[in-house]
Amino acid sequence: MTKRRRKEAFFGILFALPVMLGFFIFVLSPLVISLVLSVTDYNVIGAETHFVGMENFKHLFDGTDIYFYKSLGVTAYYVLLSVPLQILFAFSIALVLNANIKGRSLFRTIFYLPTIVPAVASSIVWMMMFDPDTGILNAILHVLHLPVSRWIYDEKTVIPSLALMSLWTVGGTVVIFLAGLQNVPKELYESVEVDGGNWFHKLKSVTLPMVSPTIFFNLIMSFIGSFQVFSQAYIMTSGGPNNSTLFYVYYMYKEAFQYGNLGNASALGWILFLIILIMTMLVFKSSAMWVFYEGEVKNK
Repeated sequence: MTKRRRKEAFFGILFALPVMLGFFIFVLSPLVISLVLSVTDYNVIGAETHFVGMENFKHLFDGTDIYFYKSLGVTAYYVLLSVPLQILFAFSIALVLNANIKGRSLFRTIFYLPTIVPAVASSIVWMMMFDPDTGILNAILHVLHLPVSRWIYDEKTVIPSLALMSLWTVGGTVVIFLAGLQNVPKELYESVEVDGGNWFHKLKSVTLPMVSPTIFFNLIMSFIGSFQVFSQAYIMTSGGPNNSTLFYVYYMYKEAFQYGNLGNASALGWILFLIILIMTMLVFKSSAMWVFYEGEVKNK
């Protein structure tokens, strides 16, 4: 290696060092530590720590921990409800904002702004809106002569209410959809028009296939984000009413920082990692049936 190449390698490593250190300190090290803790009975207030092997995982799956399956069920319900709503709503908004309408830039900004509002502030605002007595949502229902709701204060409606709230922060998803829509070749729409097609034919035969990679990406990200929902339960409901919002990550937080059971909390974290990994792999596997890549077609 010449002197010049050694110098280039030195500066390359030097400039990459902050990122490498950040990865080892803030990503890899916590992963290793949590894996070690997951096979121990480590408790913050405990006197001694013992190696227990797979006991933490066994107690979770055999029903000894009565809240494990409850938190999984609550989280799965939220994911199944919120993810389709987020994707459908964000895609619909992106279609409108991609059209040649007056004030398009202003509307794009308006829909993106909620994503930069802190979670605490958003939660407090939505708590006021969800208030059964003075909230604006029930006021609107009352004006429309529709039945009012108790929203997050009733265990039957709290998850749908939080799924509705999740639409507040789809601005980032809308932006990604817009980027995908703007890359659709205009001549494809013109071909549909020549063949006598309308807007529905354009959507079905051109838009959806061409933006399917974008839909796939947003689906994966929304899925992962929804499985890690935490702020709403922590700030708005404290897991209630009657543990109906005992989300998995919120339960893991309680195990670690309220009860001090870091061993059990670490086991919960690794189970969540495996669940997300398996579900993501299943979505990737299914993508071959519905995701269209233009480059692949050209190469065939």
